[in-house]
Amino acid sequence: MAVDIVDHLLDAIDDHEKIYVYHEIVHNRHVVSRLKNRGAVFVDSIAEIPEGSVVVFSAHGVSPAVRKQAEKRRLTSIDATCPLVTKVHAEAIRYDERGWQILLIGHRDHQEVLGTTGEAPENIQIVESPSDIPHLQIIDPEKLVYLTQTTLSTDDADVIISSLKEAFPSINAPPTDDICYATTNRQTAVRDSADDVDLVLVVGSTNSSNSLRLTEISETAGTTAYLIDDVSHLKDSWFSNIHSVLVTAGASAPEHLVTEIIEYLKEHYNGKLEADSLVDEDMTFSMPKSLQTFLESREVTIKGRKQ
Repeated sequence: MAVDIVDHLLDAIDDHEKIYVYHEIVHNRHVVSRLKNRGAVFVDSIAEIPEGSVVVFSAHGVSPAVRKQAEKRRLTSIDATCPLVTKVHAEAIRYDERGWQILLIGHRDHQEVLGTTGEAPENIQIVESPSDIPHLQIIDPEKLVYLTQTTLSTDDADVIISSLKEAFPSINAPPTDDICYATTNRQTAVRDSADDVDLVLVVGSTNSSNSLRLTEISETAGTTAYLIDDVSHLKDSWFSNIHSVLVTAGASAPEHLVTEIIEYLKEHYNGKLEADSLVDEDMTFSMPKSLQTFLESREVTIKGRKQ
């Protein structure tokens, strides 16, 4: 959805206009490179964007402070935040309004965690590992809740959650699991199948949290795994005495990159494809109203792209 938003905007603007994207729209090198080639400008600071321009907030979400900065520069803001990330933001706001303390399980420097923390900076403490727990400052264990970054390893999250429950037996859980369904499905597939194959290939970029987790899960199962951006990263030496390969991908990896790798394995190693889908992912998200409003102002309708 987030990638489609940028494509729709690039389709709608004139040649002299620019679309700015705050941080990488998703953590995938090929996606970002393609959008750059189409004219999207990626920035790490709102101050870099000329006043009155159009800015897209990435799928990882932003803090209220960033939104205010955009307002001060009179930017037209298009919100491409993943709805599952927005859900975590809403939970943080709700518990903060209750006066509860929030323990956010995640990676401290990840853009998603920075954005969520910005919703309640006085009431959120970040937990990256069980070793952080003794250093937490807890006022009332009865008014304590944990939330999670959406792209975490479910295994890692479970370890931390168990440790939190041991330290604070009355800690509350969010109403529903925060970890992204696409992330969970891929992790489950690798966890269930990695020990049945000789090698695992994960299609994704090194700055993709959920892609890294897939390689870690495979290694934990005892199967060598390589994280690769595309087919050009394959090495013949990897396939010596290899008879079966599991191919999976990070949540933001374009499908054509996976297909190219499969075709390469079929062509160069006489591979035979056994497609296996444990879960049918049929969830879709509506485009944000801010995009609809912008396109209507340009008399453009959304068509021809998968929503």
